[in-house]
Amino acid sequence: MTSDRTWLVSGPIAGTILRLDEPLSFWGGVDAAEGRIIDQAHPQYGTQFDGRVVVMPGTRGSSGTPGVLGETLRLGVGPSAIIVSTPDINLVAGSLTAAALYDTTCPVLLVGQSEFAALHDGDHIAISPETTTTKNQAL
Repeated sequence: MTSDRTWLVSGPIAGTILRLDEPLSFWGGVDAAEGRIIDQAHPQYGTQFDGRVVVMPGTRGSSGTPGVLGETLRLGVGPSAIIVSTPDINLVAGSLTAAALYDTTCPVLLVGQSEFAALHDGDHIAISPETTTTKNQAL
C-alpha cells in the first residue's frame, strides 16, 4: 500500500495505539498533571495517555493546546507520539516547544484517510521517518 504520510514533527514512533473516536480539546479537556482526558462529553473520558501513540482526527479549538500538551510531555504523562488525519498547528507547536524547553520528543505524523482508518486501538505500531515498516499492523 502506498502511504500518504507527512511528518509534521519528525521522529520515531513506537508503542501501543490509543485511538480517540473524536477530536480532543486539550484546553479544558485534558488534565495536564495526569495526562488524562477529563472532557466528560468525550467518548474516551477518563483515559490516560500513558506514553501511548495517540491516534485522533485532530484537536478541537483552543490555542491552549500547545501549553497543555507541552505540560503533559514535561511531566512524562503525555503521548509518546501523535498521529492525525488533519493537519494541526497546535499539536506541532506543543511538540516543538516541549522539545526545545524540556528536551522531550513527541513526533506528530499526518496520514491519509485510508491509513488512518487502519490504525486500531491497542495495536502496536513502529514507524520512523526513514522507513515505512509497521508491526502488528497491515498498512
